[in-house]
Amino acid sequence: MAAEQVEFELVSPEKLLLSEKVEMVVVPGADGDFGILPRHAPLISSLRTGVIAVYRQNRRDISERIFVDGGFAEVTPERCTVLAEQAVPVGEIDRTSTEQQLKDAREDLSDATSEAERKVLERQIARYEGMLQAVAAA
Repeated sequence: MAAEQVEFELVSPEKLLLSEKVEMVVVPGADGDFGILPRHAPLISSLRTGVIAVYRQNRRDISERIFVDGGFAEVTPERCTVLAEQAVPVGEIDRTSTEQQLKDAREDLSDATSEAERKVLERQIARYEGMLQAVAAA
């Protein structure tokens, strides 16, 4: 008997990144990571900066890791849909470029003159740090 699967869709503002049946997905929810299997209870959760782990063939080996920064996940018994503010496959993250962007953002933060500017830069710093953590864990 074939294993049950759940339909997984990952959408960013730029494009549909994934739309396929998978065995399991682990999502970085606002209150912690949660795994989605077939017949999961319905829920909606905001996302924190982190990595989505996609398991296509079995529940022991990660098939794909995708960095996400913000957004929402909607889960039904048959489907998991993630609407991410930003989503990048971990393998496509350029460590050198991200390190430079992080350095630049930290320098800009020290020169920030308004609270609004500081908040934007702090958010960028958190995103770049999350991306670097994702690359390091890969």
